[in-house]
Amino acid sequence: MTMRLAIPALRTLRQLALLAAAALLASCSATMPAGPSSAVVAQLAPGGKLRTAINYGNPILATRDATTGEPRGVSVDLARELARRLGVTFEPVIYTAAGKVVEGIKAGAWDVGFFAIDPVRAADTDFSAAYLVIEGAYLVPQDSPIRRNEDVDRPGVRVVVGRGSAYDLYLTRELKQATLLRMPTSPEVTNTMVAEKIEVAAGAKQQLQADQKRVPGLRLLDGRFMAINQAMAVPKGRAAGAAYVAAFVEEMKASGFVADALRRHGVEGAIVANPVADSVAEPALRGLQNE
Repeated sequence: MTMRLAIPALRTLRQLALLAAAALLASCSATMPAGPSSAVVAQLAPGGKLRTAINYGNPILATRDATTGEPRGVSVDLARELARRLGVTFEPVIYTAAGKVVEGIKAGAWDVGFFAIDPVRAADTDFSAAYLVIEGAYLVPQDSPIRRNEDVDRPGVRVVVGRGSAYDLYLTRELKQATLLRMPTSPEVTNTMVAEKIEVAAGAKQQLQADQKRVPGLRLLDGRFMAINQAMAVPKGRAAGAAYVAAFVEEMKASGFVADALRRHGVEGAIVANPVADSVAEPALRGLQNE
């Protein structure tokens, strides 16, 4: 009798699992961008070109190719793919600092950008979900008494950071006792710390790790003081374009495009961000697997 009851119950569980899986796949596929409408193309490439803000100030995202002089990197690959799908030309608009990229919004200099999500920037920008997560870290002189991230926010401690960067915006809100000093661009931070004997440099962990190897006598603090969510951005007032870019980012993460770009460009210190549906999809998938 027990076996006769168990078999129908097992079949019911399997049927429910199949139905749930089908619903999950359908919801995921709904986020995949279809062919772009004329409104999308008009908002993202109003002049027939995808004017894209490329920031050389963050080498995790983009650098200048030493041989060709052309931009290369994860953000460049994403922009080229987006331009291909829109059927327009990719036109890079080069910047040397994230703060200058943000200033370019008010000047109408670009139509799609790549920088960290921040509530201050959201006033003028519609963000996709993150496609990369980068760690923010502290660099100090080797003999510094500062040993932990928590030790940085103390009276008399000066922290140098790139002006307008995600680290600048975050630390402006969070530091209560330390003094924040701002350089025009992030690549200047470590050299300024050393030359002016400043206590702490703040920035992307990968950049600071490279500086530690380049400049003797420096030490990277363990862990991170923030996780930076790098996203694609569209100026406010372009709802159709922003929705298309948001769906495009999710497809690029799910398809492995972003992960392949990280490997292709030898990027370390950054990971592919989770899909936006993970908070819903992962528990559902775990539940199905456990049945």
